[in-house]
Amino acid sequence: MTPDFVFAVCAGAFGLVIGSFLNVVIYRLPIIMQAEWQAQCAELAGGKSEPQPRFNLLVPGSHCPACKTPLRIRDNVPLVSYFAQRGRCAHCGSAISLRYPIVEALTATLSVWVAWRFGFSPAGLAALAFTFVLIALTFIDADTTLLPDSLTLPLVWAGLLLNVNGVFVPLQQAVLGAAAGYIVLWSIYWLFKLATGKEGMGYGDFKLLAALGAWFGWKMLLPILLLSSVVGATVGIVLLILARRGRDIPIPFGPYLAAAGFIALIHGDDIARRFIHF
Repeated sequence: MTPDFVFAVCAGAFGLVIGSFLNVVIYRLPIIMQAEWQAQCAELAGGKSEPQPRFNLLVPGSHCPACKTPLRIRDNVPLVSYFAQRGRCAHCGSAISLRYPIVEALTATLSVWVAWRFGFSPAGLAALAFTFVLIALTFIDADTTLLPDSLTLPLVWAGLLLNVNGVFVPLQQAVLGAAAGYIVLWSIYWLFKLATGKEGMGYGDFKLLAALGAWFGWKMLLPILLLSSVVGATVGIVLLILARRGRDIPIPFGPYLAAAGFIALIHGDDIARRFIHF
C-alpha cells in the first residue's frame, strides 16, 4: 500500500468522526449565537438576561432530542449506530434525522477525495480542515441563512497565513483575493439594495467569498462566482417549480459558494487554465 492510499483511508475514518462532531456544530452553533444576541439585547436595554444552563459545543453531552437520554458510546458510532438502530433512538424509539448520517458520510467521502488529491502534506492537511468548515457552513446556512463569523473569519486568516509560504497561491494573490472577494459581493449587495430597496444577500456571503479568495487567489473569484450563481439559480428555479418555496422566501447563497469553493480546491488549476483560455 502506498503512503497516499494509507492517508486516504485514515482521512476517511477521521472524516466519519469529524462528521459526527460537525453535526453538533451545525445544530448548536446557531443556538449559541442566538443566546448571545439575546443577552446583548437585554444588556443594551438595561435589563438582565435570565441565567441559562451551560450550553456549548461540548456541554451537555450528546443526547436524544426527544427523550433527553444521554447517548452511550455504542449509540454514537458514526453511521454504524444509525443503521444498527434503524434510524431510531435506542431508548425511546423516536426517529433520528437522516441529516446525521448524511453529514457523516459526506464528510468521510470528501475527506478521502481531498486526501487522495493532495496526499499527506501541509496542503492536504489544510485542505481537510478547509473542507470540514465548508460542510458546517453549508448546512448552517441551509438551515438558518446564517454564516457565522466564528467560522468564516478564521477561514480568511487561515488562507492568508497558509499562503505566506504559497501553499495554494502566492501571498499577493491571496491578499488581493480576500479584499476583492469581500468588495465584489459588498458592491453587488448595495447596487441591488439601491435598485430594489431589498437586501439580496447577507454579510456572511461577503466574508465567505473573501475566505475563498484568501485561499485560492483573485484569479479564481470569477469562476467561483459564475459556478455558484449557475448552481444557485438552477436550484432556485427547481424549488419554485416544485412549489417548495415562495418567491419571497430567501434562498441561502452560502451552500453554492461553498460547493464552488470545494470544486476550486480540487480542480482549481484546471479551472483557471480553461477559464483564461476561454
